[in-house]
Amino acid sequence: MTAFPPLPREPSLALPPIERAALVLDLDGTLLDIAPAPDLVVVPEGLPATLRALRTMLRDAFGIITGRPIQQVDALLPYIPYAVAGEHGAAVRYSPEAPVEGPPLPAVPAGWLDVAKTLAAEREGVLVEPKSHGFAIHFRAAPDMEDRVRHALEQLVARQPGQFVLLQARKAWEIRPRAADKGKALAALTARPPFAGRLPVFVGDDVTDEDAIAYARSVGGFGLRVADAFGDAAGVRAWLGEAAQRAPRLA
Repeated sequence: MTAFPPLPREPSLALPPIERAALVLDLDGTLLDIAPAPDLVVVPEGLPATLRALRTMLRDAFGIITGRPIQQVDALLPYIPYAVAGEHGAAVRYSPEAPVEGPPLPAVPAGWLDVAKTLAAEREGVLVEPKSHGFAIHFRAAPDMEDRVRHALEQLVARQPGQFVLLQARKAWEIRPRAADKGKALAALTARPPFAGRLPVFVGDDVTDEDAIAYARSVGGFGLRVADAFGDAAGVRAWLGEAAQRAPRLA
């Protein structure tokens, strides 16, 4: 059996052989470096080829779980992951040809998005990212707005605390349905072929990934935090590149 390379910062942690693993990754901050705005991220040269090789080695048991909409994953990594869960699991596509599915979830009240847009208009560099069941407000270019954004969104969520939750992400605050999280998304992916029967190896970098990290560990797999195991997204990419080079492709 072919082994994954040692983890840069946790070399003693032995991951399952590639033939028994299902590799599922977060996107921003894990595969891709954080950019000043979500639409400014860059896919490094060579990364698509590395991911295609890994998908072949894993016999398609390779997926992405992200807070981004699935359409954005398709634009950044076209035809690369076998399965994709977007918007923290609010939308899931189980294979490249499958339709997008998802649990029945509430949409945020229309007035909430108006509040977000008003906040963004207060300061240059504050960006609103609408999603089908929520939205995020990014303040990477205006870090002093963090508390202002958090306070305003806390007041909104307090109106419907049973349905929505406020999440802290990388230089952003996000409102999403309480019933959607990356742990549930990972459980859904790994319940179906080609992931079923394999040990999940999930890698994520921030608070929104903690549910998936916990789920992977709860079923005997591996939930890895970028900072602890790799240092940064560049460390993740280097590790994946080494895996793609050293592991023989399966027939």
